[in-house]
Amino acid sequence: MNTTIEKQFELEEPIAKVWASLSDPNEIVTCVPGASITQQIDDTNYKGEVVTKFGPMKVKYDGDIEILEMDAENHHMKLKGRGLDSKGKGSADMIMNGKLEEADGKTKVHFTMEISIVGMLAQFGSRLIKDVSDQLLNQFVGNFRSKLAGEEVDNTMSAGSMMGSMVKSKLGGIFGSKDKDA
Repeated sequence: MNTTIEKQFELEEPIAKVWASLSDPNEIVTCVPGASITQQIDDTNYKGEVVTKFGPMKVKYDGDIEILEMDAENHHMKLKGRGLDSKGKGSADMIMNGKLEEADGKTKVHFTMEISIVGMLAQFGSRLIKDVSDQLLNQFVGNFRSKLAGEEVDNTMSAGSMMGSMVKSKLGGIFGSKDKDA
């Protein structure tokens, strides 16, 4: 299953401060729900893990992140990630492009993720994956804002949000199919 996720948000912080935090994998990982870096191989390669929950199913991915591009002058980054389900039941690949723009002392963040999922999670389909990813990204943005403000960040996943996404996706599928038949 392949899907593309695009996200844009604005921060009330100068671009230099946002870039310094966003471009440091050891710092930014604390904002990503369920993620941690377990080893830094070199300046561009890291090992880590992500634990995520889809309803009653908890999945742990052990993975690799490679920084393909980190252009501080143009505030652009490109990352490649690959994760393997720790139970051997699937994998996930991601290419993420991120770009920062300054506007009136604020920073606009734009990013796109191309995601490919194989295995058990792929059964849920792209709609559910997008809904859950959107919840995780919203939690990341909230965590990132808190971190930039000097507040404490909790990167544990919000289970209530994940369940809400699953219910929303299932109901949308049921009612969406009825609408098509009408």
